[in-house]
Parts: sequence; C-alpha cells; structure tokens
Amino acid sequence: MDKNSIGIGVVVVVRNGDKILFGKRLVKVGNGQWGLPGGHLEPGESMIAGAKRELLEETGLSADELEFVNITNDPRPGDEHWIHLVFLAKNVFGEPKNTEPNKCEGWEWFSIDKLPEPLFYGHQKLLEAVLHNQLLSD
Repeated sequence: MDKNSIGIGVVVVVRNGDKILFGKRLVKVGNGQWGLPGGHLEPGESMIAGAKRELLEETGLSADELEFVNITNDPRPGDEHWIHLVFLAKNVFGEPKNTEPNKCEGWEWFSIDKLPEPLFYGHQKLLEAVLHNQLLSD
C-alpha cells in the first residue's frame, strides 16, 4: 500500500452459537496470529460483494446475508492506515475449509469467552468493538 493512501478492508465475523471462526495466518503481515476472514476491497467492488468474496475465497463458506456491524479506523505506527468495514455473516452455508493453504494454516471455532492468542493486530481493535456492540471504533 502506498504510504499516502488508506486501505479499505472488509472483515466477516462468522458465528456458530457462542463461537467465532478464526484462521491462523501464514502471510507476512500477522504471520502466526489468529484473524477473521477478510481482506481488501477491490476497485469498483461493493462492500457486501467484497466481504462475500473474501469469505468464500478464504473459507469456502457462503452467506445469504451480511449485516453491517462496525466500522473501525485503524491507523498504525509508520505509514500504514486501514479502515475496516465489519460484517456479521447470516445464513451461512458449508463447512469451513482451508481454501488458501499458502495464506492460512486452518480455520477453527473459538468461544467468545476464550479467544485465540495471539490475535491478529489488525483485528484486535475491531473485534473488541464488535463484542461490545460499538458501531464505530475510531
């Protein structure tokens, strides 16, 4: 990402009762950390389409509906700055699969009372806001 730009990320929270789906990252950014399905919005893509695309590409899951739950402003040390649009997947179909084994070690369900560690630093702030029903995290 160019140092003068702000990245737009789409993140999907997939719940199964009191559990949330996390994947262990194998990429340069956040390697070894647990994160939610998501990625960056493509040029010309709608927010919902981008979130559905990332969910399918990363987990093999599809969702009939995505509910907007949070927007998070995430400036980071140095030149990196992201805005995350967070959605809750509804009416999810399929079982989680590791469809990008070069980017993710695998997907696992974790209780909201016992989240995995270490959490991906890019998702810590937004996850805290989502779990506390905050629409905006600045």
